[in-house]
This record gives sequence, structure tokens and C-alpha cells, in this order.
Amino acid sequence: MRTGFKLVIILIIVFAINILSQTKLSEGSPAPDFTLQDAFNKEYILSSFFGKSPVVVYFYPAAGTSGCTKQACAIRDDKDKFEKNNIKVFGISTDTKEEIKKFIDDYELNFPLLSDADKIVSKEYGVLRENGSAKRVSFVIDMEGRIAEILEVKDIESHSDFVFNVASKLNKVEKDSD
Repeated sequence: MRTGFKLVIILIIVFAINILSQTKLSEGSPAPDFTLQDAFNKEYILSSFFGKSPVVVYFYPAAGTSGCTKQACAIRDDKDKFEKNNIKVFGISTDTKEEIKKFIDDYELNFPLLSDADKIVSKEYGVLRENGSAKRVSFVIDMEGRIAEILEVKDIESHSDFVFNVASKLNKVEKDSD
């Protein structure tokens, strides 16, 4: 009886540690830094953009699925708008580089999609689902590296416009404070 009780307690503790290990980020907290590669082995370091531009980091479940395709194609179509306003955009999924490359090629995507195949960054941002894919969540990060907005994406159609509007306001705030 005691052995069974101890086993239950150990399982509860392991479960609690697993849940707590998923970082719960909030607006105003520092964005966890990361270094990830895109499908072409180019490395991106989040903190290298601090002090230079707002950054949109959006996590998506799987390359090539209908929702992820709509979301990525909208950002693709708005790329000029983001660039003209000095806003960097990264898509991150737990897909392999090969899966991401196919996604990029199939839809002529023109912005960095990063592979978090080891799931470390997705876990740090608290978006890793039990099935191993990322939740559809976007983080708008200000020039100081703080999370300005966290958006659990429900409306894929307006996602690009929404994150653009949030990030472009950050550019205005930075310019006003100069």
C-alpha cells in the first residue's frame, strides 16, 4: 500500500514539474533569447535585433496545413509593409528544416521560417503542445527585448494585419521617445 501511494506522489510531482517547466510568459517580461536556423541553415539570434527593430515571433503547428499556409501567405503578401516599417518577422515550428523548405518552396514564402525541431524554444515560450507541435501563438517583442503583446491566434485571416499594427505602434513609441 505504501509503495503504491509513493508511486502516485512521485507521478504527481513529475507531472507538476513538467507543467511548471513550460514557461508562462507575460506581457512586459523579457523575451527568451534563442538561436535557430532556417531551412537553408542560416542562423538567427533573437537578441541581435534588440535595439534595432520590433520583432514578431509567431509559432505555428505544422508546415503545409491549411491554417498555417493561410497565416504564412498573408505575412508573405505583407512583407513589404513589414520591411518598410522596420519590423522583423519570424515563423517558428517544430518541423524539420526539410519540411520547412518544402513549405517555403510550395508557397514562395519570403521571410524566415525557423526550425525548432528539438522543441526547446517552443517549450521556453510555453507553446509546446502534448503532441509535440507548437500552439498557434504570436509574440510581439519591443526593441528592448520585452514582450509587448501575446496573441493566441484565433483569426488567421487578420493575423498579419494585427501583428503589424501592434509592432508598428512600437516603432512609433520608440521614435517618439528619441
